[in-house]
Amino acid sequence: MTLAATSFDWVRQLVHRESAIVLAPGKEYLVEARLLPIARSMGLPDVGQLVDSVRTRPSPESTRRIVEALTTNETSWFRDGDPFTALTSTVMPALLAARGPAERLQIWSAACSSGQEPYTIAMLLEDAMPGASTRVAITATDLSREMVERTRAGKFSQLEVNRGLPAPMLVRHFTRAGSEWQVSPSLRRMVTASECNLAAPLPRMGPFDVVYLRNVLIYFDLPTKQAILRRVRALMRSDGWLFLGAAETTLGVDDSWERVVIGRSSAYRPLKGA
Repeated sequence: MTLAATSFDWVRQLVHRESAIVLAPGKEYLVEARLLPIARSMGLPDVGQLVDSVRTRPSPESTRRIVEALTTNETSWFRDGDPFTALTSTVMPALLAARGPAERLQIWSAACSSGQEPYTIAMLLEDAMPGASTRVAITATDLSREMVERTRAGKFSQLEVNRGLPAPMLVRHFTRAGSEWQVSPSLRRMVTASECNLAAPLPRMGPFDVVYLRNVLIYFDLPTKQAILRRVRALMRSDGWLFLGAAETTLGVDDSWERVVIGRSSAYRPLKGA
């Protein structure tokens, strides 16, 4: 059964209101595919009836399930590897030289999905820095409660570890947990996971030395991108570093950032006085 235009419009408006994510016309197939499991779990035969049910009897839980189902949780280890190379080759040495020996460095992995990005960062730093687990704190956030819980658990399937995780790192930093792989206790101590809606006022966090906000801004309209970059900047140190996705930029969006080329990657830094 094809999703009616009125039902699709209602879902689009709900998702935009709750998360600021834009579902463009033509995404009916995506809405159908993502919401059908929810409909079935509620004993409903199709997505149209799910929409009718939630419109008639709305609840915070049903709204959350719909919005979370329509957020993208694509991720892998060392995804688009250059921003991680830049972290260990350039960013961390510069920060360690600028900070006192007792000062804890704070890194934010925003829209962390199921945790591969923050744990990639944790593994790199543990391999590169003596005492990294006491010197670095990584904040991992996501809109999805399920993704936050998965990040806290630090457990990954064989299929997930096969997506970009080098075998030596798997051996060094993971142990078997039944059919899954569990990250080491020292990595889990470095990573704190919590729910966060980037399109809403942000919680009190930081101040951050490094922010990974990658492959997120592409889902928002221009005013939302500008608001997110403004809020993120307010939570960063004045000499902090921001990493965006390869298809994202602050240029033409927010002029209060300076683009810095690092090898094959680039980062953004708050402009002084902006």
